Amino acid sequence: MTLVPALIVAVLFSVGVFLMLQRTLTRVILGLVMLGHAANLLLMVVGGRAGKAPIIGQFVEGEAVADPLPQALALTAIVISFGITAFLLALAYRSWVLTHDDEVEDDIEDARIAQLGEQEFARWWKRSR
Repeated sequence: MTLVPALIVAVLFSVGVFLMLQRTLTRVILGLVMLGHAANLLLMVVGGRAGKAPIIGQFVEGEAVADPLPQALALTAIVISFGITAFLLALAYRSWVLTHDDEVEDDIEDARIAQLGEQEFARWWKRSR
C-alpha cells in the first residue's frame, strides 16, 4: 500500500530536480514547487497511518494515536516553500523587467575567474613535474 505513494514521491522529486536544472527561471520555480510537494508527501507517508487525535483524556489505551510531528513538519515545509516561491517569483519578475528574457545568462566575470584559475593550475602543474 505504501509503494504507490513512494513511487509518486520519487517521480515528484525526479521531475523537480530535472526542472531545477533547466536554464529558464519559470522551470526552476516549477521544479522548486514540485520538490516542495514531494517533501510534503514524503513527510505524510513517513508519518504512517492515521489514528485518533493525540489529546489527553480523549483516547483509550491500546488504540492507535496519530503522530503530530510529521504534520507539524509538513506545515513548516509548506510555509518555507511558499516563502521561497514568492521570492523566486519576484526575482523572475525583476529579471523579466530588466532583460525581457526568462533564460539565466552566464556570468562573464565568473567565467573569467575560472579561466584564470585554470591557467594558474596549468602553471603550477608544469612547475611540479
